[in-house]
Amino acid sequence: MLRVGLTGGLGSGKSTAAAILRELGAQVIEADQLGRELMEPGHAVYDQIVRSFGPEAVLPNGVLNRPRLAELAFQEGRLNDLNAIVHPAVIAAQQRWMDGVFVRDPATVAVVESALIFEVERDARARGESEGVLADWRSRFDHIILLTAPDDLKIERYVARLAPDPARREAALADARLRLNRQMTDAEKAARADFVIENTAGLDTLRHRLTAVWEQLRAQGSPSGCNNRAIPGSLK
Repeated sequence: MLRVGLTGGLGSGKSTAAAILRELGAQVIEADQLGRELMEPGHAVYDQIVRSFGPEAVLPNGVLNRPRLAELAFQEGRLNDLNAIVHPAVIAAQQRWMDGVFVRDPATVAVVESALIFEVERDARARGESEGVLADWRSRFDHIILLTAPDDLKIERYVARLAPDPARREAALADARLRLNRQMTDAEKAARADFVIENTAGLDTLRHRLTAVWEQLRAQGSPSGCNNRAIPGSLK
């Protein structure tokens, strides 16, 4: 069984890559979706956010005011506070999911799609944490697949997806730049990734490159895989 992290900065194409890997046969879970579920009323994460951020983070109907929460996190310097609440719970949920997947099919490839695999570890160590679920998250994966693209292209994809209305474009551009500045560069991540896929040439090329990686992963996960270890590399 193999545990694979799929990561990349905003607008790098992680969701598309996750869908392709799912089509190829991987079991895939998205960290963002898990986080959204855990932030719903009735979950401990929701309760902790409300206690930490106060009533301004809650809408009249009781659900979190996500745009305001994003403003508090990214524009008012409270991102670390939010991450300290959400990330441990999300990672624990991912681990439970992987455990369940491997019980059902020990030979499967379980993929966690997350933008912040390296950043979570970096931030934990910056807080002085030398061990624990956040500080050694990278080591919990057998392989990391990194998607890369120039920052301008990442930003354009992000804006096109979230702000198709021209009136919202400038705000979306500012938000994208702010978020990207909080993320590690592709070069920093590539130094610690096993497979680096440049995602600039369209869907067919991305599918071809992911299929090549998938074949290596499946070979490694086969009964004779210990003698045919995949050779990490860059796919451009």
